[in-house]
Amino acid sequence: MNICVIGSGYVGLVTGACFAEFGVHVICVDKDEEKVVALKRGELPIYEPGLDALVERNVQQGRLAFSTDTAEAVRASLVIFIAVQTPPREDGSTDLSAVEEVAREIGRAMDGYKVVVTKSTVPVGTSKRVRALIEEELARAGRRVDFSVASNPEFLREGAAIGDFMRPDRVVIGTEDEQAAAILKDLYRPLYLIEAPFVHTDVQTAELTKYAANAFLATKISFINEMANLCEKIGGDVHDLAKGIGLDNRIGRKFLHPGPGFGGSCFPKDTRSAAHFGRELGSPLEIVEAVIRVNEGQRARMVEKIATALGGDPAGKTVAVLGLSFKPETDDMRDAPSVDIIRGLLAQGGRVRAYDPVAMKNAAALLPEVTLCKDAYEACDGADALVIVTEWNQFRMLDLDRIRDLLREPVVVDLRNVYEPEPMRAAGFRYTCVGRG
Repeated sequence: MNICVIGSGYVGLVTGACFAEFGVHVICVDKDEEKVVALKRGELPIYEPGLDALVERNVQQGRLAFSTDTAEAVRASLVIFIAVQTPPREDGSTDLSAVEEVAREIGRAMDGYKVVVTKSTVPVGTSKRVRALIEEELARAGRRVDFSVASNPEFLREGAAIGDFMRPDRVVIGTEDEQAAAILKDLYRPLYLIEAPFVHTDVQTAELTKYAANAFLATKISFINEMANLCEKIGGDVHDLAKGIGLDNRIGRKFLHPGPGFGGSCFPKDTRSAAHFGRELGSPLEIVEAVIRVNEGQRARMVEKIATALGGDPAGKTVAVLGLSFKPETDDMRDAPSVDIIRGLLAQGGRVRAYDPVAMKNAAALLPEVTLCKDAYEACDGADALVIVTEWNQFRMLDLDRIRDLLREPVVVDLRNVYEPEPMRAAGFRYTCVGRG
């Protein structure tokens, strides 16, 4: 089977490479000529563990190619995945201009039956809009071509995307007709063979499923952060609390980790988008609205926590920040808590030295005022406090004696609870964490 994936960003590139690994012939299309040229050289625009080897192998074996020619790719393919970016607008709604542009391009190029699949995270009703735009372009050209529109939302976690695609918790497919369902079932046949769970539904429900999943997971994060704040008031331990409720199978242990709140390309955008279209439909999602408020407030609270550890005023103080990406195993800085926290410290007159294993290039563009360092120890040299913002594995086994000697004051603010309070204090640190004594 021949397919094309339009959009060679995070979702599109992972999707294309993984389908190629299944033995499918894939053309990944992007209008950014420089990006396509770089991909042909084997240079990836994103960091994702294992993706470079997967892309290289499938390019060499002739199953994966890159192009800027959307029309040619559409004509050569039976299934067309739309995986372009859908960034948020300031009011929380989703900018669908890229999706709409691609739909029109597909309509102009379509020369026979195709299954057009929205892979990008899009609001409910987008697939209907895609169909209308394709039909409009066909009518303008005086042509009639049968096609199907489907929704197949992605559930890829950055840092674990290949495993999530190859061994998914579930695959959701929303279709309008049996022909499209049969074609997509055939495309995903390798996952049927390993008995991956499939949910077949209508297009609208498939579109909503991604938003519902992310909103629910974001709710768990905001919930445990509120509980962490309460634990600090009563002298409790949020880790024990999370274990006490997480062992209830109805709740589960995942996403009950306190910290500076959720970030990245999905949870912030999707919760805001869900809240926006809920309001637009006259059915406000009050829980989701509260989740967003809690998450925004948590970042401000982390700035306050750092200021308190510095004696109440960051002005003139230097803070060493470890971890800039929104989570480990990615270079993604989109809506990263580190950005708001660092800007909050800078606004109060503080100075920041920072280090991240892979996100330094992206961080430099967002935080030009920050001194970026070669490693954790250079960041700590002469700083008044160390703040851990992202829980990269290499920060879990720091040389604490060396850190204490490098810091001007032995102050550690651990926003991810990487370390245990009592051993840190016994080692001579003034240690602050989240939701623990």
